Amino acid sequence: MHNEMIRIALTENEQWWGGAVGDGIHMPFGSRSYQRDLFGDAAYNQACPLLLSNKGRSIWSEEPFRFAFEGSELVVEGKAGTIKVEQGGDDLRDAFRYASKTYFPASGTLPDEVFFAVPQYNTWMEMGIHPTQEKVLAYAEAIIGSGLPPGILMIDDNWHEDYGTLVFHPGRFPDPKAMIEQLHALGFRVMLWVCPFISPDGEVFRYLHEQGYLLREADGRPVIRKWWNGYSAVLDGSNEEAMSWFTGVLDRLMDQYGVDGFKLDAGDPQYYEATDVGARPATPNEQCEIWARLGLRYAFNEYRACWKLAGQPLVQRLADKNHSWGTDGLASLIPNGLAQGLIGYAFNCPDMVGGGQYGDLIRPDFQVDGELFVRYAQCSALFPMMQFSTAPWRVLGESHLALCIEAAQLHCRMGDEITELARHAAATGEPIMRHMAYVFPSAGYETITDQFMLGDNILVAPVIQKGATARNIVFPEGTWIGDDGSEVVGPCEAEVEAPLSRLPWYCRG
Repeated sequence: MHNEMIRIALTENEQWWGGAVGDGIHMPFGSRSYQRDLFGDAAYNQACPLLLSNKGRSIWSEEPFRFAFEGSELVVEGKAGTIKVEQGGDDLRDAFRYASKTYFPASGTLPDEVFFAVPQYNTWMEMGIHPTQEKVLAYAEAIIGSGLPPGILMIDDNWHEDYGTLVFHPGRFPDPKAMIEQLHALGFRVMLWVCPFISPDGEVFRYLHEQGYLLREADGRPVIRKWWNGYSAVLDGSNEEAMSWFTGVLDRLMDQYGVDGFKLDAGDPQYYEATDVGARPATPNEQCEIWARLGLRYAFNEYRACWKLAGQPLVQRLADKNHSWGTDGLASLIPNGLAQGLIGYAFNCPDMVGGGQYGDLIRPDFQVDGELFVRYAQCSALFPMMQFSTAPWRVLGESHLALCIEAAQLHCRMGDEITELARHAAATGEPIMRHMAYVFPSAGYETITDQFMLGDNILVAPVIQKGATARNIVFPEGTWIGDDGSEVVGPCEAEVEAPLSRLPWYCRG
């Protein structure tokens, strides 16, 4: 796959971003050794064949490439003739705008605007693979009963029969149409979880195999691939008739039951092999891209894994995080969220408040850290979107629950502002959640990864350290009016009080 190598000399103080969102915690690149091969590996999140420099340079390829920072050089290996190294301006913003306009222009459309104005709620952490109609309705009623606002409710894995048999399980969901009507009446939009895996040996599997809609081994046998829920066959994204069959199933769910949209999970390049045989040759990355392209049919969509398709109206959630203060949990939200925006995924969402790793909840020794849960909620509140799953009313005491409700209400109050930024992103491709160095390119803010800008005029500085009741904030030039009414004149660094009841954020005066 990689048959051309380009060596690029780094300039003084040059820093880079891009590649895989999961590497956001290691960005910016340039001051230390780092490497990533994007072929067949998106780090179980979004990835794009793009690198951007704070000196205005960009690297793009239509094909996945390998890159490595080695001393004073950036080494890029990829398909001969596909790697573009260009000077798009003088700074990070210039580099992004050039790359976006040239290689992934904004579509002019955005996901449904509801995403930016209300929280999302996902059944995963409360129900795992055992959702039922009764549990879903109880969950929705408890959301409202606890004081949280209604929003978008995603019914996660196993609402259906076998994987690929996308009909409501009659034992667990005896009257899905009535359930969805009731959820709509409560103020929720309803999305269903789906994936490209097909349970082997079932009726749907046999039909798809006979039609040639499944990926095959070289000898013609259907591929049976290991994934997090076991072993399954895989839908062939390169087969247009197969994808038409799948979207027909999804469309019928919308028509028959009033479903609003879909969480399209999996599709990671890691679940495909270069040796897979389909209707036409397709790399693992191409299969991931085709799966992501499905979501363009639906205004209510969500992805965790995506290859390319930057600038498109797809909701991109960060990968599942642990219930942790570290870079496997809360500390990763801001740097990885910034990475999403810088590689063209403007409509981004953090992971579920408190962390979305189901393994945490089923550990016998697992304990919810109330302080951490609140700081997760606060950190998420001024992202373009926010999502709950673990029920805060179940795991938190009264005071911690009240603070999570405040965070959700803040997100709702800021909905008009965030929606306007989303419209701007749809028109220009620019991130909604922006790196400090993106907005203030000459201030030396490249290594700041614990605060961010919402647009150009709102500075957000969540507390992400356990036990902290104050934090240091870097204020750019200008006057900044705080959520607490305080006024700070920059440029300066200042320590501000941030008890557990406060998410520090400031508007440019």
